[in-house]
Amino acid sequence: VQLQASGGGLVQAGDSLRLSCAASGRTFSTYALGWFRQAPGKDREFVAALSRGGGNTDYADSVKGRFTISRDNAKNTGYLQMNSLKPEDTAAYYCAASTRWIATKPHEYASWGQGTLVTVSS
Repeated sequence: VQLQASGGGLVQAGDSLRLSCAASGRTFSTYALGWFRQAPGKDREFVAALSRGGGNTDYADSVKGRFTISRDNAKNTGYLQMNSLKPEDTAAYYCAASTRWIATKPHEYASWGQGTLVTVSS
């Protein structure tokens, strides 16, 4: 499956953004969806995951209660709704697809989209 992330931008602290992850190729619904982020000079870190069936989610502690991962299989698109953004959320955000039921580690994902940059000013 090929993935393309979009929706990043420059926002102020407290604002919201919705990232999208458009999938093409094989059936999107058969993959677990994940979002990761990487800030300059830091390792890529897990943000959120959604199971293949869509009924299970997992979030990094730093985004719990603020971010929501979802998918629309009819549109072959995944989403990351980000609310109450903080300057520390500034990073390149990547979506990924895994054949596992649900996955939280980068090596569990075989397909990656390009990053979309989110910058949160204070």
